[in-house]
Amino acid sequence: MPASTTLYVVVCAAGPAGRVDRLIRPAQARGWRVQVIATPAAVDFFDTGAVEELTGRPVRSQHRGPGTPRSPKADAVVVAPASFNTINKLAAGIADNYALDVLNETIGLGVPVTILPFVNSAYAGRAPFRRSVAVLQEEGVRVLLGVGGFLPHPAGQGTEAFERFPWETSLESVEERIGGFGNGAA
Repeated sequence: MPASTTLYVVVCAAGPAGRVDRLIRPAQARGWRVQVIATPAAVDFFDTGAVEELTGRPVRSQHRGPGTPRSPKADAVVVAPASFNTINKLAAGIADNYALDVLNETIGLGVPVTILPFVNSAYAGRAPFRRSVAVLQEEGVRVLLGVGGFLPHPAGQGTEAFERFPWETSLESVEERIGGFGNGAA
């Protein structure tokens, strides 16, 4: 596998975000260099210092300043946990924060993107959300919602869903899309 294979992990402000290491560690074990990008609200949902120590890279939540080194280019992207808000904004082409800017561009560049939502059944049942998922799928984005992905929980019961959040399913999905990467494959 090439040494420059980089996985962007985009973290949104949703309950499981505090356990993003459950995606980072398996990705690293499979040979990925991980760059974590967080929505502005997500930085309060996880320990950015611990994630930076784990990845050896700064967590990015804002556009870089002049003279600041660029992040490595993404070979694939996983958005997990993906919030209702981020999914709807992304489908509409809104780039009002760094994470959405990066996602909009990577989709436009044809980089494989997998989204693992964390939404309750009330949000998942909304027509705007269903349309957003369909729009993203039409653009080639894989949205892991329902059987084989994340099953929405009843409103008010998100905490119980943290443990069953299928982190590794998103990694397997993106690896499948780039053809045999991971699991020791070269």
